[in-house]
Amino acid sequence: MLTRKQHELIRFIQARLEESGVSPSFEEMKEALDLKSKSGVHRLISALEERGFIRRLPNRARALEILRQPEDVLGSLRPAARAAAPAPAQPAKAAPPAPANDVIEIPLHGRIAAGVPIEALEGQSSLPVPAALLGAGEHYALEVSGDSMVEAGILDGDYALIRRTDVARDGEIVVALVRGEEATLKYLRRENGMVRLDPANAAYDPQYYRAGEVQVQGKLAGLLRRYH
Repeated sequence: MLTRKQHELIRFIQARLEESGVSPSFEEMKEALDLKSKSGVHRLISALEERGFIRRLPNRARALEILRQPEDVLGSLRPAARAAAPAPAQPAKAAPPAPANDVIEIPLHGRIAAGVPIEALEGQSSLPVPAALLGAGEHYALEVSGDSMVEAGILDGDYALIRRTDVARDGEIVVALVRGEEATLKYLRRENGMVRLDPANAAYDPQYYRAGEVQVQGKLAGLLRRYH
């Protein structure tokens, strides 16, 4: 069962596809649903995608396709979305035109260490990211500081794109919060009841902590690099 906001969004997207063959921009969806930020739109789209109602076409802008419609809930829509919504009897178009690259703004939460753990600062800024780099789920970005992950291709100054989660398998690159104070980007491994955070640089040693001292706050989903 979808939430009201999810219903509003899928109806609004369908209306725009019916009208112009192009899905609305994230800014248009944010305004139609009266949301505070585009990250809220991203979460709604990810939820609809996971449940099989829509799909994103990679490497294209505004590339949303309606796969199936929920039950009619026009009476619960906000005025902006209700005015744009099509009649329930109208089926989704099978192949609407799909233009080029869309960009999603995700929260940028300061710097994270790829070396000795440093504090991951909570910031108010955002980072524009090509939608094709992100899969399902909620994401945020951190600026990498240090060189302990260079052998994994993660360099000082890169932007790590993180999928928010509190679970991870051994061997995955994670954001690990150490003792509730400091965060670091490392390979996660468990060994003899301890947590081992492994660097990807032979100049650095693994870090060992008790299991209760480490909290996973996300997994690496991608990287952005700016060339100056």
